[in-house]
Amino acid sequence: MASLAGKTLFITGASRGIGLAIALRAARDGANIAVVAKSAVANPKLPGTIHTAAAEIQAAGGRALPLQCDIREEEQVRAAMAATVDVFGGIDILVNNASAIWLRGTLDTPMKRFDLMQQVNARGSFLCAQACLPHLLEAPNPHILTLCPPPSLDPKWWAPHTGYTLAKMGMSFVTLGLAAEFGPQGVAVNGLWPRTLIATDALNMIPGVSPGNGRSPAIVGDAAHAVLTRPAAGSGGEFLIDDEVLAAAGITDLSGYAVDPSQPLYPDLFLD
Repeated sequence: MASLAGKTLFITGASRGIGLAIALRAARDGANIAVVAKSAVANPKLPGTIHTAAAEIQAAGGRALPLQCDIREEEQVRAAMAATVDVFGGIDILVNNASAIWLRGTLDTPMKRFDLMQQVNARGSFLCAQACLPHLLEAPNPHILTLCPPPSLDPKWWAPHTGYTLAKMGMSFVTLGLAAEFGPQGVAVNGLWPRTLIATDALNMIPGVSPGNGRSPAIVGDAAHAVLTRPAAGSGGEFLIDDEVLAAAGITDLSGYAVDPSQPLYPDLFLD
């Protein structure tokens, strides 16, 4: 598998979970990571900050730039992009990982929560792409990778939590549009989604499941690495599933990613 050595990644939601896993896998190659998240101060209920993530990235062999940034705020996003370019000289890869979740029905979804999901998920991904693309268009092998599911209009995914599904599918449709617009200019724009639940703090939002019903975020980190080391030209517009990406890279034994091999793995949302 090719290397991300010397590449600069701008990763949103990189203080913990899947975003951090993607960062750590790139760091092992010697990549530069802009650690972009709101969490700058330790929270006992939600471990991980941009500073703890930066320390892990550096220990893994990468260079890290911790950037406190709310991706709902255009000025903060553009300032974070500028800081990344100032320190690392450019940006090769954007990973849209930051996401807000609320798995409730319509009558149990406060508009404040609804607005948060739309602003972070779809709008945030669009804003980060818009701010990053001038730099990506100058990069030798530019990628945008968004953590979003294959687009679906199946009502079974909309009825239980219309607000969240709209926000998450919004990320997917942004990906679809960007891929069509910028693929011809050499920017690979793809979506990536896990086959099973991933053991992150988001599991706390899903009743009846435990971390043992999921896989480690490392599986998404490894799958993202496989995607981001591909030649960008002609490889965009796909909605990829982590285990299929790894299988194509020759990795078929996924047992090591299970958090608790004695428990059944549950499929992630939006996948049959």
